Parts: sequence; structure tokens; C-alpha cells
Amino acid sequence: MTKRIALVIQYDGSGFRGWQNQKDSITVQGTLEEKISELDPIRPVKAIAAGRTDSGVHASGQVVHFDCCGPIPIHKWASALNGRLPASIKVLEAVSVPIDWHACYSAKYRRYRYSIFNGSYPNLFLQNISWHKYRFILDINLMKHALNDLLGLHDFAAFQKAGSNRSNSLTTVQDVSISRDGDIVTVEIQASGFLYGMVRLLMGQLVAVGEKRLSLEKFRYRWRKGLRSEIKEAAPPHGLCLIRVGYEHMIFSKEKSFDTFPSFSLPMFESSKSIQRVQD
Repeated sequence: MTKRIALVIQYDGSGFRGWQNQKDSITVQGTLEEKISELDPIRPVKAIAAGRTDSGVHASGQVVHFDCCGPIPIHKWASALNGRLPASIKVLEAVSVPIDWHACYSAKYRRYRYSIFNGSYPNLFLQNISWHKYRFILDINLMKHALNDLLGLHDFAAFQKAGSNRSNSLTTVQDVSISRDGDIVTVEIQASGFLYGMVRLLMGQLVAVGEKRLSLEKFRYRWRKGLRSEIKEAAPPHGLCLIRVGYEHMIFSKEKSFDTFPSFSLPMFESSKSIQRVQD
């Protein structure tokens, strides 16, 4: 009898070419499907994710479903997979879901966190999980105004990379936040869905606003008019993490604890406070 299983997983995206299978590339989907097949070889395995993260993007609360026929009890799947997966992927929990439940189409929202290290000097321990922006102290009040303007249902074609197979570029931004803790700036965006490359293109524009290279008026004009040709900067992938996927009904027993991607705190050094621009 076919069963549908939902997983919530973490992965360090540094060594993967994103979630989706690609020929001759190591992907999260391909790695996961290979290990599921080792445990349940009866049928071909297709792992479906709530969000197709790009190359280098991390996840602390990605949700995946797959169908299986084998005898492994549901509660054993997490430990069985963790014993086979590389250290860069961890399964937090496996649960049974109805056969018509879908990790992507049943989701009500996805929430991403982007981390920016706004200190003057490099930090080895943050280089794979944040974007180092050191030339200017980011004005998070300006960035907050820009973010708040995104709330609601809008056409975000300006923030969509080429190659998307979506029929339209409408989506609803449900919640936004930005905070600074010393030299760390954290941005979170929650939406019903995200366009291909949307968060990274948005973050590139948002940082330009925070550095006062781009006015709020120009920021708004670009995305409201769908001027994709004027948006040339995309934030690097390693600062981005999918932290949570929400559904109408709670699926996982520990759902509230699955936002496990750390929020960092670093003191703002005197050099960061006093130097507005670092010369090359």
C-alpha cells in the first residue's frame, strides 16, 4: 500500500546546486531521493519540496513529501535517513500525511531570513551564512519603509529571474521584519509564495536603499512598474535561509521549534560606528 510521508529537513546549501535535480550536479533533492531509494527500493522516488531553493541557499525548515511502499515504520524514517545522508542534510521529523497532501501546494506560506554582516572587518565564522556589507552603515529605518511597502498582494515581476515557469508574478507578502543587533542586520520575509530569485533580487535593492545609493521613491517605482531591466543586483545566496513553511493544520509534533537557523549577535565595533565608508 502506498503511503505519503512528510519530512521537515535542514540543509547547509553551500555544497549543493540548489534543491532541484540537475544533470551532473549535486543537489539536495537528488541526494535525498538516492537515500530514500536505498530504504524503499520498491518504487521510483520523487521528493517534492515546499520551496525550490537556489544554489548555495540554506534551509532550517524545508518541508518535503514522498510516497513509499516499504515496511519501515513512519517514526523510523528520520533516524534511518540521518544514518545515510551527508552531514550537510538532517531530517528533523517524519510524519504520515494524507495521500492528497502536497508539500508545495498545501503550504499557506514560506518564511525566509536573510543575514547581513555590516561590520568593517571580515568574520570567518559568518562568511558562509551572511552577506558582508562593510562600506556603509546600513540605515535600517529606510530599509524598513521599503519592506513595509511590499505588504499585500502585488505583481512582483521586477523581482523574478528569467526561467520561471509560473503563469503569473502575483504573490502576497504577509509579513516583513528587519532588525539590527550590533553589526548583524536580519531581514525576514513571509509570503504565500516566492518567485524565482525573488528574495535575492529584493535584498539587492533593499541594501542599496540602506546604503542610500537608491532612494525609497526609486525603489518603489522600479518594482511597482515591473522594471526588471533596472534591477541588476542580486544578493549572494549564502545569506539566505528558508526557515519555516506553514500549513492550515499543524503537521509536525515539534512544529513551533523548527525555526532553528540562528539569529546572530555581534557588538558594533568602534570602527563600524565611526567610519561611514571603507576605502579600497
